[in-house]
Amino acid sequence: MDHDQAAILIVIAGTIGMFIWGRWRHDMVAVGALLACVVFGLVAPGEAFAGFGHPAVVTVACVLVLSRALQLSGAVDVLSRIVLPGDAKPTASIAALAALGAVLSAFMNNVGALALLMPVAIQVARRLDLPPGKILMPLAFGSILGGTMTLIGTPPNLIISGFRAAKPDMSAFGMFDFSMVGLPLSAVGIVFIALVGWRLVPALKQAGTAGFETSTYITELRVPAGSAVEGKQVREVTDVLADLDAQLLDLVRNDVYVRSPRPGKILRGGDVLVLEANAGVLAEVLSRLDLKLEEYKTQAGSGGPAGSDIGLKAAGGEGSGMTENAGSSGPDAGLEERFGKPEGFAHDTDAGLAEMAVLPEARIVGSSASDLLLRSRYGINLLAVARQGAFTVARLRSLKFKPGDVLLVQGRLDVLNEFANSFGCVPLAQRDLSIPDKRKALLAAGILAVSVVATALGLLSAAVSFAAGVLASMALRTVPLRTVYEAVDWPVVVLLGALLPVADAMQSTGTADLLARLLLENLAQGNAFAGLVVVMVSTMLLTDFMNNTATAAVMAPIGLGAALRLGVNPDTFLMAVAIGASCAFLTPIGHQNNTLILGPGGFRFGDYWRMGLPMDILVLTVSLPLLLFFWPL
Repeated sequence: MDHDQAAILIVIAGTIGMFIWGRWRHDMVAVGALLACVVFGLVAPGEAFAGFGHPAVVTVACVLVLSRALQLSGAVDVLSRIVLPGDAKPTASIAALAALGAVLSAFMNNVGALALLMPVAIQVARRLDLPPGKILMPLAFGSILGGTMTLIGTPPNLIISGFRAAKPDMSAFGMFDFSMVGLPLSAVGIVFIALVGWRLVPALKQAGTAGFETSTYITELRVPAGSAVEGKQVREVTDVLADLDAQLLDLVRNDVYVRSPRPGKILRGGDVLVLEANAGVLAEVLSRLDLKLEEYKTQAGSGGPAGSDIGLKAAGGEGSGMTENAGSSGPDAGLEERFGKPEGFAHDTDAGLAEMAVLPEARIVGSSASDLLLRSRYGINLLAVARQGAFTVARLRSLKFKPGDVLLVQGRLDVLNEFANSFGCVPLAQRDLSIPDKRKALLAAGILAVSVVATALGLLSAAVSFAAGVLASMALRTVPLRTVYEAVDWPVVVLLGALLPVADAMQSTGTADLLARLLLENLAQGNAFAGLVVVMVSTMLLTDFMNNTATAAVMAPIGLGAALRLGVNPDTFLMAVAIGASCAFLTPIGHQNNTLILGPGGFRFGDYWRMGLPMDILVLTVSLPLLLFFWPL
């Protein structure tokens, strides 16, 4: 091992460690890895940012814009109405929903596909009287499988295709080269999900009919002056809460945070109780203990937040991805019935409550209600937060939002809708399936179809074809001009652009060949099929703990090195890496779709493997024979 190989191994090990640690965002880690390679002399300074001009990066950005056009136009809503059965049993409903998610994910961003179908999935869960998680996890896994079917289905496919094109005497994979394995794999996977898989999902909470139930919320309730609990001891309150399946976590008095207050402590007017409870019992807690949610404050008659400088527009206008019908029922009539009309809007029929999930790359991730000035700037009151896993003790207003959090918010319907659309949140309340603009829906679908066909027929490269599609979308206004750049998931773009030179450095220094030799000699014993299994399993395990795009970038040179060392078809190994990098089913952090359903489904970290492990075994069992058939060694 020479100096350069040792240096790149240190960089790669540190990068993987940072990805798994998760303290820094993936794009930050990727840029750090790139700069480290420059410092060590592994990447020439003049080539450091060449990856940002790579066709794969351009294609990803363009596909994200075209996906936004489908979302805003309502094309997915009409497709959902046609495909999903209205009164089918669980097996048929889950099969139809997972299949629709897979088809959408094959041609658009799979996180966007899942976000669009989540409200539909929750309606299905209500109708079938099932816990939301039993519908959401099959939908998430189905959409992940769908990404394996086409070149643009998921960024790992584009990474693998670009890596292949950069090698001498090799070219990029075609649009449907991935379909030969991805399509039958997705079909078998969806059948498994519908017949067996959803039954393996833990039934964490039985859904009721009054409205969507997340798992537990962390919320703050104030003891008003003259309240029935004023002067009572903490133990008396905790006894009542225990009967309601809720618990008192902490107490705030005069802005002083008291953790786990002692049972004999006397409550006073103005105290704030920090509770853990589910949405279904919050209303009863308010009633039995004579408590109040934090008051909503705004200027009377202002029609919006005091001092607002952001110009939020009415829902249903240009750029709105929401199809919620404004009215007195609010985004979720069940919520308003339980908690009552927001105090600050006693005479405003456009006020209500809503539950929304935080997307993995939402703009509010890492910020708190205070940081965003939710009340004073946006006119939105944060009532509660549902979060699985470890909970950092903090005031609700200073709690930093994380991907998968479910927020219970209060405010004007138009502001809530636009906030969700602009800041990366998914409304979980029931909504009517409608088409804001039929003409734009048809245009958006047509533009995407033309781009796909042009790429598949080899008339244009993927980057050029989809860039032309974006230009057409802008010209025909299927996507509002001001939202074009907002549609691009810039952390993913930066991640791709930064890691491509790092992957090239692994190849040019011979490190990929070194790692491939170690894997083949120690695990595969020089057997080509065993080597293919080792590469695929290693990729699947790695992608469960780090970003799938990063996994593809790290494993692509190793897979190619293994194939060259064995003297077999490199395409077989590259396809194995592509499939393995896309199939993250064991953890909530392996894929953004898994993270997105964490809060709404009421899941914990260890809940995914129950359905995910059989899915991994199924992927290996189905994809390996298909790889050997279509891409023989």
